[in-house]
Amino acid sequence: MSEPTDEPQQLKVIVADDQAAVREPLAAVLGMSEDIDVVAAAADGTEVLAAVAAAPVDVVLMDLRMPVLDGIETTRRLSEGHPEVAVVVLTTFADDDSILAALGAGARGYLTKNAGRQDIVRAIRAAAAGQSVLDREVQDRLLATVRARPSATDRALPPDLTPREREVLTLIGRGLPNRAIAEKLFISEATVKTHINNLFAKAAIRDRPDAVRRAIAAGLA
Repeated sequence: MSEPTDEPQQLKVIVADDQAAVREPLAAVLGMSEDIDVVAAAADGTEVLAAVAAAPVDVVLMDLRMPVLDGIETTRRLSEGHPEVAVVVLTTFADDDSILAALGAGARGYLTKNAGRQDIVRAIRAAAAGQSVLDREVQDRLLATVRARPSATDRALPPDLTPREREVLTLIGRGLPNRAIAEKLFISEATVKTHINNLFAKAAIRDRPDAVRRAIAAGLA
């Protein structure tokens, strides 16, 4: 009988960027984390899709502007065909159109290339756990965009949301992961997940990025 080990389960990650000068050092640096296994480095979206089809993958760290098949369309295809694979965008572009297109395609995280290694690692871990991470610049732009053009549909939340569900939505809108929400509200992570499932169902929220948008539009974040 083999002895149990305390080694962390490794996350299978693909690094996608059309510039080898970015892609290769980034893959090497991420590979230094004991819980991250960079299984492929891709130069475009077709290489990402091929790598995902060939072996299990947990997270794709995705550049947006790539030849052949760009990051937005690749994210959309992954969301449709491989929903178990989380996408974290890492790009130099933080304009409204890029942010909204990436989140709308299904990205769970959005970072700019100003992010440090630890920020990227945290975003990868969060995405693999079903959580979303937006860096501060992206959150600020998303906030400004939604507040600049709110619609009645966006601002309305179902009247049957409980006070606790509103609290949870508020904290999601501020970018907190489930563990931090649990600590702040003095409840278990399992209870947080139950509240999230309930409020997503009541408010017809698709995913975490959509919850962030709805919280901001409703003036909760």
